[in-house]
Amino acid sequence: MTSKTDLSRRSFLRQTGHVSLTGMVAPWLANLATIGEAAAFSANDYKALVCVFLFGGNDYANTVVTYDDESYAKYYAIRAAGSGSSTSGVVLSQEALAATELKPTQALADGRKYALHPSMPGVAQLFNSGKAAVQLNVGPLVVPLTRAQYFGNDRQKYPLPPKLFSHNDQQSVWQSSSPEGSTIGWGGRFGDMAYTNNSNSLFTCISLSGNNVLLSGESALQYQCSTSGAIAVRSSNNNFFYQPQLRAAFTQMLQKNSSHLLESEYNTVMKRGISAQSIVAQGLASVSLKTAFPAGNKLADQLKTVAQLIGARNTLGTKRQVFMVSLGGFDLHDYLDTRHAPLLKQLDEAMTAFYAATQELGVANQVTTFTASDFGRTLTSNGDGSDHGWGSHHLIMGGSVKGAAFYGTPPPVSVGDTNLPEDQWHVGQGRLLPSTSVDQYAATLAKWFGVADPTSVLPNLKNFGTPAYPKDLGFMA
Repeated sequence: MTSKTDLSRRSFLRQTGHVSLTGMVAPWLANLATIGEAAAFSANDYKALVCVFLFGGNDYANTVVTYDDESYAKYYAIRAAGSGSSTSGVVLSQEALAATELKPTQALADGRKYALHPSMPGVAQLFNSGKAAVQLNVGPLVVPLTRAQYFGNDRQKYPLPPKLFSHNDQQSVWQSSSPEGSTIGWGGRFGDMAYTNNSNSLFTCISLSGNNVLLSGESALQYQCSTSGAIAVRSSNNNFFYQPQLRAAFTQMLQKNSSHLLESEYNTVMKRGISAQSIVAQGLASVSLKTAFPAGNKLADQLKTVAQLIGARNTLGTKRQVFMVSLGGFDLHDYLDTRHAPLLKQLDEAMTAFYAATQELGVANQVTTFTASDFGRTLTSNGDGSDHGWGSHHLIMGGSVKGAAFYGTPPPVSVGDTNLPEDQWHVGQGRLLPSTSVDQYAATLAKWFGVADPTSVLPNLKNFGTPAYPKDLGFMA
């Protein structure tokens, strides 16, 4: 369910005409082009957003780990295996967390402390040096919700995000504010606002993670790239024709003009693909990075290519770009105690190397990287794993991030199976009821990117804007 291949296939089907299935979004989409035209902006500098999507639903409690003595004792009591269990539970030792303790410039209230997973020393160092921050308890919301409203029956006044706890739908909701079937994502909407700043608009939204809804815009197209560079148009690049003259003739035929509507459109796409392949290959060939990226790390391979594409921005003709990369395997109902650490090590090494590469390229202040995932997971353990949740903690990294800080509300360490005051941010089993919405998270990134009015591209943002739920979370300089 969480493999990249299946996601690409489903995303392709979405792109081919399922907007009618989301009637509530259709009127808004009908006006999107007009709104986008009015809200487009001019840019004189370069900026890029890089989404690192953790497919499967990352376990928040063992990524950003509660560390102060009082909270850690509660965490340990909930996550450690009970007597008679054949497993050790999914708890991390407090001693192992000492090296990755996060030290904000302003201490949290009530003595709360956090550390990153012991496999993440690089990102911990970036946090402590002011180059990274943590957004606490963020997830999809339509409107602000309390625990009582979540369990109440007034869904008209207090609607819930559609199809909570479902992988496919929550991946789509995170990326587009709508469940599976959505065809427009908020990264693509950012691209719609910005693509006129790029002399080649095709390179506004670039995916290293197959086809996805996040980067699908109304006008901005999603360009897919591989870690080997531009994806070649096979019919013009393979050895089906052994003679160069025949291959050249076939390539020319693919691009010829036609009076037939479908044939003409096909040839337009082929022209664009062949031209883009040439431009990307030329751009990447001009970029040589000294930064060492870890070998055998698929996420690092993707981020290295993103760094090279950013380095080739003048050749590509871009001033504003949105990228997406991904790492799968986080659906750890089992083996969280053994399989989570290697995944977070990949994340740590890849993000650390990528930040170093942006420094080498001189664009560290112009590139912001952020994580996202289907959902968080339960604080309770099922023995050696955790189950589907809702809110989660996420990382933001870059030279323009107001780092060494936590944003949002630290949730109490509780399973939330009662209705006590300390359970206010839990809806059972330690599933977090988000205290910050994805729309707020995205809006803060959008404002830095240059979108003057994020409500024009984030449909639920109009429901937020109070002191408790600000439209700008403040983590960007």
